Amino acid sequence: MRFFHPDNRSRSDEHERIYAVYELWFTVVDVAAAVSFVVGSLLFFFESTTFAATWLFLLGSTCFALKPSIRLAREWRYWRMGKIDKLAERERG
Repeated sequence: MRFFHPDNRSRSDEHERIYAVYELWFTVVDVAAAVSFVVGSLLFFFESTTFAATWLFLLGSTCFALKPSIRLAREWRYWRMGKIDKLAERERG
C-alpha cells in the first residue's frame, strides 16, 4: 500500500467508510475556515471589531493547517489497517 494512492479508499468497505468519515471532517474544517475568513474580513471594516477579526483570521489559518493533518491521519489509518491485515495473514498461513 502506498500513501495517498487513489485506490486506497476503495480497497474494502471499511476503507470506504473511513474515507467518508475523514472527508466529512475535512469538509467541516474547510467550511469553518471559509466562514472565519469571510466574517473576519467583514469585521475588519470597523475599527471597533478589529480584535475579533484578528482572532477569526487566526482560527481560519488554524483550520487550513488542520486540513493536511486530517488527510495524513486518514492515510496513516489505512497504512495501519494494511499492517494488521498482513499480520493476520501470517498468523493464518
